[in-house]
Amino acid sequence: QEHFGGLKGLTIAWIGDGNNVLQSFLTSAAKLGMHLRIATPRGFEPDLRIIKITEQNSKEYGTKLLLTTDPLEAADSANVLVTDTWISMGQEGEKKERLKAFQGYQITMKTAKSAASNWTFLHCLPRKPEEVDDEVFYSPRSLVFQEAENRKWTV
Repeated sequence: QEHFGGLKGLTIAWIGDGNNVLQSFLTSAAKLGMHLRIATPRGFEPDLRIIKITEQNSKEYGTKLLLTTDPLEAADSANVLVTDTWISMGQEGEKKERLKAFQGYQITMKTAKSAASNWTFLHCLPRKPEEVDDEVFYSPRSLVFQEAENRKWTV
């Protein structure tokens, strides 16, 4: 909102794990007028109950929801590219399996080429290089440090 001046009509592309951060986006995006395009590997989708709620919210608020396994399809025309850790606390023992499952999900400039011309990048930190490459993470399009500052003020 701070960057674009509003949220209504924005398209958010989530590329990564169907974790708690994604589920927060799912439960709120439609109510704020945002479209969601989500790419997760098979077996790493968000909770089906949350998806059903999101589908209902999308109908009610007139937004679009896409669920796919293709990161470039999710990134298509997105204003915001978002990812988060692929290995959350308590999942360290699954690291090898998860890194294999998430091959091809790293956000790169190739991913950004599919996005809208005004694309930005978000990650709630800490970030691992396999999730997003340095070129995107440190680019002028990356809003991760502003995002971190805004989170600080909510604490």
